Parts: sequence; structure tokens; C-alpha cells
Amino acid sequence: MRLAFMGTPDFAVPALRALHAAGHEIVAVYSQQPRPAGRGQAVRASPVQREAERLGLEIRTPTRLKRDLSAHAAFAALSLDAAVVAAYGLILPTAMLQAPARGCLNIHASLLPRWRGAAPIQAAILAGDSETGVTIMQMDEGLDTGPMLRRGTVPIGPDTTASGLHDTLSELGARLILEALAADDAPVPQPDAGACYAPRLTRADGRIDWTQDAAAIDRQVRAMTPWPGAFTSLADVVLKIERATVLPAPVADMAPGTVLDDRLTIACGHGALRIDRLQWPGRSVLDAQDFLRGRPIPAGTMLA
Repeated sequence: MRLAFMGTPDFAVPALRALHAAGHEIVAVYSQQPRPAGRGQAVRASPVQREAERLGLEIRTPTRLKRDLSAHAAFAALSLDAAVVAAYGLILPTAMLQAPARGCLNIHASLLPRWRGAAPIQAAILAGDSETGVTIMQMDEGLDTGPMLRRGTVPIGPDTTASGLHDTLSELGARLILEALAADDAPVPQPDAGACYAPRLTRADGRIDWTQDAAAIDRQVRAMTPWPGAFTSLADVVLKIERATVLPAPVADMAPGTVLDDRLTIACGHGALRIDRLQWPGRSVLDAQDFLRGRPIPAGTMLA
């Protein structure tokens, strides 16, 4: 099948590899332009661009699409059977959505319509959902509102993190897009009932509010791994928390954020949370016992 692939981050790479390995003719790969990254802020191509270069595929990195008529014409000139979109990051105008014979098919990391928007993986963990998945959707002008072609589910367990779920859903999406292209199923309209919006994350989403109950904070820790990371403050130092354990027993007469013992058990609005892995700024992530050997945090200390 004659395809264009449109994606930017690591999530999209397995789908690009799978389509190429399956023998589809990928005539162009669209990705966002290289950007500064890392401590040195060196300009670096996206994961999708790097993979496309490895595969010897044509790369296109437009800065905008909505009003770029030349980009619309260049896309239409590809004479595509379909375009596959996975976390591309640019909005496709109607002219481009309608150009391929089978339209533009999106690999979305949610069981639509449950989580539409930019951060469905994190939203599912934060909400305490018992499962999530991938939906292959035929794109329309709305935000993740198009009709569905394929869905696959994945359980969310008590230890599931956003990073682990990301990798699982990425591989699932690669399998489902191959199935969707091969089957040519009739699209099924999304129901409006149960639709939720998952906005793009900011660093502020990682700030822990210790007045929340311990289970909610644990979900936040798992949802914000690896970025932006769940964090709290000790005096004027920011501590990043990578893993924790919920202790459901209520803590009477202790202000939320109070360190309760020498194992870094923290009082919450309801129950308590024991910090298992954490990071001092500029240092490696450590198990709590190793961290405390070098930097003891005595009972009674307040985290904010």
C-alpha cells in the first residue's frame, strides 16, 4: 500500500518499523523539525526522523501545515492510499485529511472516546482506570473524534507506570495499524458518552500535593514517570520521586507532608506513602535506604 507516515516521538517508531517491514511503500515521512535537546541543548532530529533516515526514507519537516497551500499540494501529489499518523504534533487541515484514498489513520493511545487529547497514557493512570489501550481512528477535523477502525486493550495494574505503558501501547499500535490496513473495516462512529480530555502535561503537573490521599499521590508518581516526574520540596531543594508504596492506614494528628519515620513514610491527606526511590538534583536515582545513608531526613521534617 502507498503510504505517508506522520509522527515525531519514540511512541511512533515501532509503527514506522512495522509498516516498512511489512512491505508497504512509504513514500514520505513527516516529522516535526529538529529541536534543541538535552543539557547541551544541541539541535537533534526527532526519533521518527532518525529512524526514517536509517530506513532510507524521504523526510519532510514542515513548520506548519494549516495555511501552507504548497504543503497541501505536495501531500496530495503523493497519490496516497492512506496516511498513518502517530503523535505527529501538527494539526492536519481538511485538505490533507481528505487527500489519501482511505484518509488519514491515527494511532491513538486510548480506548476512545475515554481519553482524547495529548496525554491519554498519563490520564488513564491518574484516573485509576483499570485498563486502557490503542484505537486506530480515521481522522476528521475534530480532536480525536473520528470513527474507529480497530481497538486493543491493555490492563493497568497497581505498579503500572507511564513509561512502561507507553512502550506496551506503542507496540500494540504497530500491530493494530497493520491489521487495520489489511482489513479495510467499516469505520464505527465514536459515542459521545464517556468522552474525556487529557491536556498536554506541564512541569507543574508533577508537583505533589500531600493533602491528597495516598493512593492518588501514588498514581501521580506512576503517571508522571519519566516526565515531568513527581516531585516535592525539602526546604528549597526539589526531590524527584520515582516510586512509592501506599500505606492505607490513616495517620492521626499529623499534618500532610510530615516525615513519619526513618523509612521516608510521609503523611498524606488520607493514609501515608512510603517513598521507595528518589533523586537529589543532579544526582542518580537511588533506593530510599541508599539515599538516606548520605542525606538523612529525620522524622518530623515537612515536605511541601
